[in-house]
Formats: sequence, C-alpha cells, structure tokens
Amino acid sequence: MTRVTAVVRKQIVVEAPVERAFDVFTRRFGDFKPAEHNLLGVEIAETVFEPRVGGHIYDRGVDGSECRWARVLTYEPPDRVVFSWDIGPRWQVETEQANTSEVEVRFIAETPQRTRVELEHRDIDRHGPGWESLTDGVAGDAGWPLYLDRFAALCAEVS
Repeated sequence: MTRVTAVVRKQIVVEAPVERAFDVFTRRFGDFKPAEHNLLGVEIAETVFEPRVGGHIYDRGVDGSECRWARVLTYEPPDRVVFSWDIGPRWQVETEQANTSEVEVRFIAETPQRTRVELEHRDIDRHGPGWESLTDGVAGDAGWPLYLDRFAALCAEVS
C-alpha cells in the first residue's frame, strides 16, 4: 500500500544576502508572524524562535503564558532550518509528536544580494483525521504565502 503524503511547497525571492535572510527568518520570526495567529487566550507579547536544535518556537502572552507550537529539528545557518508543526487540524497544540508535520525552509543565494527561500511543509497527513483542512489553511492566502510576503517585506526594510 502506498502512503499518500500531503506536502505544501512555497517559495519567494527576497532582496537580502543569504546570511541576512536566514537571520531575519529565525531571529525576527515574530515580526512577520501575524499577531492574529494565536492559540493563547490573551494577546501575544512576543513570538520566540530559539535558534538551536532542540529549541522551540513559541508565543508568549502579555500575561506571561506560553504556547510552544513548534520544535527546532535542524538548524544549519545560513542554509536551512527544519521545525515541527505541532498544531493539529482543529488549530490546537498537538502534544503527540507522531501526529505532527515538518516545515523545512531552505535559503539559496541567487546573487550576493538576493536569496531564494524555499519552504516545504510535509507529512501533513500525520495529523490524522481532518489533515486536509490543515493543508488548506497553511497553503491558503492567510498561511505560508502571507508569512513569506511579510518576511520579504521585512527583509527589504532591513536591507
């Protein structure tokens, strides 16, 4: 039996050297992540991307509460980062690692001042029943395309 794997692929070219593109993506993730993408019961004070294997991506609320919604699986500056997507089809934190997907982001220098960023969100079907709606959400206009557009604008600001 062949397993069908759900994958979403997006890419964008940013006006930044590869090292800066990687740095903006990881160190300033919270500056382009939409504030309304929030699983906390309160407003987000900051989104933290811990820059190391074993680190997390999490939101910290204005009341100090935290929502850890991703784990950093690979951290290879300035070429790539891989993190888990620990958010299930009902937009709640998934605590069972076997039911999470992965996001790989590659940074490829096209010129000394321009970087192609390739994002692959894979194994979405591991989230179980309803995974198709998760695919639609991350692939849609309010998902990875929005994140990448805002990321590109941030790269242009800091160039």
